[in-house]
Amino acid sequence: MNEIGNAGLVSMVVDDRPFPGVPLIESPLFGTELERMPLSPAEKDVATALNRDGFAVFDFPDPDIDARIDRIRKEFSPRFGIDDTDPASPKHSPIGRIQDAWQTNEDVKAIAANPDVLDLLSRLYGRRAFPFQTLNFPVGTQQHLHTDAVHFSSIPPRFMCGVWLAMEDIHVDAGPLCYIAGSHKWPMVDNCMIGRKGSGVTLESAQLPFHDAWVAMIAEQQAAPQEFMARKGQALIWCANLLHGGTLRRDDRLTRWSQVTHYYFDDCVYYTPAMSDEYLGRLALRHLVNIADGTPRPNIYLGEQLAAEPAVGRKLLGKRLASAVKRFTAPARKATAS
Repeated sequence: MNEIGNAGLVSMVVDDRPFPGVPLIESPLFGTELERMPLSPAEKDVATALNRDGFAVFDFPDPDIDARIDRIRKEFSPRFGIDDTDPASPKHSPIGRIQDAWQTNEDVKAIAANPDVLDLLSRLYGRRAFPFQTLNFPVGTQQHLHTDAVHFSSIPPRFMCGVWLAMEDIHVDAGPLCYIAGSHKWPMVDNCMIGRKGSGVTLESAQLPFHDAWVAMIAEQQAAPQEFMARKGQALIWCANLLHGGTLRRDDRLTRWSQVTHYYFDDCVYYTPAMSDEYLGRLALRHLVNIADGTPRPNIYLGEQLAAEPAVGRKLLGKRLASAVKRFTAPARKATAS
């Protein structure tokens, strides 16, 4: 899919939408919304895949992407402690990833802030997208299936997504990215659902408390993960609540170079659910910067900006928060294979 960024941001948001607090690609009125979203035919295929499966694949729209990838690998290989020039050497790294390399590396920043990707995401979600975090990996993560929604959530919910870029052709033994198609339609698991409090708690892993709940839902839905055998330069968008992870590395000589960029959307509250108790109004707020232009992105609820102090945020949200979370948490549905 190469037709990205052609329709522009004109009429990105339709003021008379019945559900302005739901991303367009996850709207309960998706069929109606799709017909009036400013998308090319190929982009409509992306929107349909996101709505149906929770992910969509496209060719990254940057004519310089190969050169950027080469420069990133050359710079980061010594930092990871691996010899990227020797295919036979084991690729063991004392660090698994570099977070927020966009702050010092112009190629990482350019990938994260690609204007065509930002344009497409904005039209798919109905609010203007901005990148707020990058992660660069040299090898497969072997990470358990998880959703980003416990790390990064928003009010209204689901206004967050990730874009994973393959920086080489991915071998099946390198631990490919995997996902459970349709799992974005399952309930968004929060601390209330699993009977724990998150505020004021120190966590070794933000997603570990939710692991058993995800495993149980996967078993109930009789769902199986699928692997993404990506080509260099392919990218995958995933929805906030899609279960995804990394499969087992069966050959430690193989790399799996990739970049993940996480995106939020304007006019939301941004917080970490694993460390929050939403129904008590205790939010671990995130105070973010737009990678593309360096500007702060304020926490906003229905046009009203939250102050930095948690007490002010609690006073502002109160009962409205609990109502919003309940209203937009989707019921469980059977996962469908892509």
